[in-house]
Amino acid sequence: MQITDLLEALMILCFGLSWPISIMKSYKSRTAKGKSVFFEVFIWIGYVFGIVRKIIQVTANPDQEWLFYLAWAFYVLNIVEISIDMILYVRNSRLDKQREAEEK
Repeated sequence: MQITDLLEALMILCFGLSWPISIMKSYKSRTAKGKSVFFEVFIWIGYVFGIVRKIIQVTANPDQEWLFYLAWAFYVLNIVEISIDMILYVRNSRLDKQREAEEK
C-alpha cells in the first residue's frame, strides 16, 4: 500500500463519518435553509469519479484488488449517505414551503 492510498482511505473515512452528522442535522432541523443541493450533487458526482478511478486503477494493477474493494465499499457508503441527505433536503424544502403557505 502506498501512502497515497492510505491518505485517500483516510479522506473517505473522514467524509463517511461527517455525513451522518449532516444527515442528523437535516433530519432534526426540518428545514432546507442553509443547505445547497447543488453542492451535494457535485460531491456525489465526485464520489462516482472516485469509484471510476478505482476501477481503472485495479484494471491496471490487479494485484491490489483487495484495496479496490475496500475503497469501493467506502465510496458506496458515502454515496448512500449523501443520497439520504439529498432526500432529506427535498423533504425539508417541502416542509419550508408548507410553513410559508401557512404563514400567509
